[in-house]
Amino acid sequence: MQAIYIPHLLQTLNRTQTLVLDDFIPELDTLTPFRGKMMIRHGGTFLEVSVTGETIITLTCDRCLQQYNRRLSLDTSEIIWLNKDAELAENYPQEREVAWEDLSESLSPHGHFDPQSWLYEQLSLAIPLRQLCGKDCQPPTPKTDDDKPTIDSRWSGLEALKRQLSQ
Repeated sequence: MQAIYIPHLLQTLNRTQTLVLDDFIPELDTLTPFRGKMMIRHGGTFLEVSVTGETIITLTCDRCLQQYNRRLSLDTSEIIWLNKDAELAENYPQEREVAWEDLSESLSPHGHFDPQSWLYEQLSLAIPLRQLCGKDCQPPTPKTDDDKPTIDSRWSGLEALKRQLSQ
């Protein structure tokens, strides 16, 4: 996917460009390519970007540490403001006061929109924080001999002290 030059969107039909997606996202390790559709609409002072589609990703269960496959489905949209001062963001001091209205995505109206990067961000947000392979997933049970009590070697100094005090 190539970056889209934002002023060119003004010359398209209905100021909209639709991308049919059937490709792997290089930064994201998936089993299948992302298949779906992305629509980018120029609204004058903003871009409206929406995507629907899905892919399959391999995750590791947080509880049992087994790998499992999960379908990642996207059906999301975002408004990205076009701000002529957006390209100056790198010149800000380390500490400065920021207004609430400045806490949003913004691009230069004469810049580029990278659909691949935006799609990667949306897929990353769709990955569940708590990764469990199933509702009945159980943590692994350690194999121990029932005859011998397991003693943590870090407590051996305390055991020696207890023996000395009991004598």
